[in-house]
Amino acid sequence: MDVERIKQHQITRARPFAHPGEPVGYLDGRRPPHGSQTLGQFRRARRNELERHDVRLGREPLSGEGDRTGIRSRVVSRPCRAPDESGVDKAAPVRTRTDNSQPGELAKAVADGTVIQAFLFRGALHYLSPDDGGMYLALRSAGRQWELPSWVEHYGLAAEAWPDFRAAVRDALGDATLTVAELGEALATQRAYGHLRPVFEAGAGTLIKPLTWQGDVSLGPRRDGRLTLQRLDSNPAWRGIPDLDEAGPRAVTSYFRTYGPATLDHLQYWLGEGLSAGRKRINGWFASLDHQLVAVDVEGTVAYVASEDVDALKAAVPSQELRLLPGHDQWVIGPGTRDAHVTPAALRDAMTRKANPVIHGGVVCGTWVRREHELMITWRSDQPPTDSSIEREAGRLSDTLGQDVELRLTL
Repeated sequence: MDVERIKQHQITRARPFAHPGEPVGYLDGRRPPHGSQTLGQFRRARRNELERHDVRLGREPLSGEGDRTGIRSRVVSRPCRAPDESGVDKAAPVRTRTDNSQPGELAKAVADGTVIQAFLFRGALHYLSPDDGGMYLALRSAGRQWELPSWVEHYGLAAEAWPDFRAAVRDALGDATLTVAELGEALATQRAYGHLRPVFEAGAGTLIKPLTWQGDVSLGPRRDGRLTLQRLDSNPAWRGIPDLDEAGPRAVTSYFRTYGPATLDHLQYWLGEGLSAGRKRINGWFASLDHQLVAVDVEGTVAYVASEDVDALKAAVPSQELRLLPGHDQWVIGPGTRDAHVTPAALRDAMTRKANPVIHGGVVCGTWVRREHELMITWRSDQPPTDSSIEREAGRLSDTLGQDVELRLTL
């Protein structure tokens, strides 16, 4: 992206989403200049055009400076997905964004309510601040998935039975923190929910998700490796779930502030595919932000940034930061593995399968894996890394783990 060639246009109306191969015009109805790239060509643009990644490195704490104020700070002001692979530190997405995190600090933050855990994007477990958690839960619950006929049939809970079921769950929890099985035992004492005992004994992995989406429960600290549940309204930092009309525009703005410049396809991917927020709703929220977003021409493709970030975008310079991130980290999943500016096509399959990405200048350039004290990095970029950058990041990982690691690099 040539920063000097960025053209700013205030958004005047939403337009239909462009598809790969379709030339993209400006929102005032004009067409791009002759020779402009299509959206599909834009996504295959040169990987060394990293200005937009440098802006993200400044806003999202992945730069070498990190965040020095600890996990209870802005590090969790945006959702972080908890790794579900065995042997992976569940706190890795958060700890990699700080310079001074300590083992167990995230668990303490969950225990005292500074951080909440909820099932959000694509049903995965995420760490969030209570404030942002309410915003995203409003979008996730808008689809009312628990009212689908398949859910009603499987769980024997009609749509109109859910208010009483939710109240029963809150009453069963009270001031306690219960495992899923313990909650099921408490509910089974009531005739209306006795048939759910086997569901809870099996983990109730799907049934408890709508309870988190609607703000009834959050996940507490694990007990002997088992999930626990607690009432969310007992958390003093919890302010409830805002109205959808308030939460939707906030979520749109948050996305462009974190991942912009981004296209409307990116937004639909994140809030639509990720939270089932609904295409029509997302279009409406986007259209309502005509004075808060700016359209920029990126080699013929219309992308958007928050108005307060335009100056930072103009001043951005290529970044050479190298970071080791856990699989399905939000840095990669936020724009989606289809975004070739972040994930080259040759590495898309590995990222989709939750391989740990090596990020260099904001772009996935390889994968890494740790086996006991050995750190193995497989480099898959034409641009070789510097020895100092890899050694520095290996040392950072070693500090986070609290143990020495032996580095092995495959080029």
